[in-house]
Amino acid sequence: MVKYRLVLLRHGEGAWTKENRFCSWVDQKLSSDGIKEAQNCGKHLKALGFEFDLVFTSVLSRSIQTAWLILEEMDQEWVPIQSSWRLNERHYGALIGLNRAEMALNHGEEQVKIWRRSYDVTPPPITESHPYYEEICNDRRYKCSDVSQDNLPKAESLKDVLDRLLPYWNEKIVPELKSGKMILISAHGNSSRALLKHVEG
Repeated sequence: MVKYRLVLLRHGEGAWTKENRFCSWVDQKLSSDGIKEAQNCGKHLKALGFEFDLVFTSVLSRSIQTAWLILEEMDQEWVPIQSSWRLNERHYGALIGLNRAEMALNHGEEQVKIWRRSYDVTPPPITESHPYYEEICNDRRYKCSDVSQDNLPKAESLKDVLDRLLPYWNEKIVPELKSGKMILISAHGNSSRALLKHVEG
């Protein structure tokens, strides 16, 4: 039986995690606790003897920063990193920036649970009136993506995340795994959930 070597992790804590807000595609750095989490993860992986050949991240800073900190702790800063929007966190649309407790009060606990944890229910899309629309939709990092900015999501279900992630997984990551490389993916809660669903069937 062939064994492939993959480490999949969620980035360290971001600033909005403590505020219980939907961060999604808003680009935020790690909090001080998130930095420590990433460093501790690097120490742990080093103690276990992991030696990575290639790292994949999303294009969001908290994912990239986590990978940098881990590699630094492992004395493996030289390992190549590839970033793609296809590993981004789920796009939460109009819910981005909102506090989850306030959402439950306004829309009901059950509706928020459906938006957050169902497989194929998409939250309301982000619109031009949204306070983070310009920051997300006109971000320079998406001008060099493999799809036009007009075709980037405005909201996603977990199924949508898997659908946009799979081409990158199959075309870029799987061939590297099959070639025998040890791969680290520094991603997000929902992109990791989607990928695990696929990998574990």
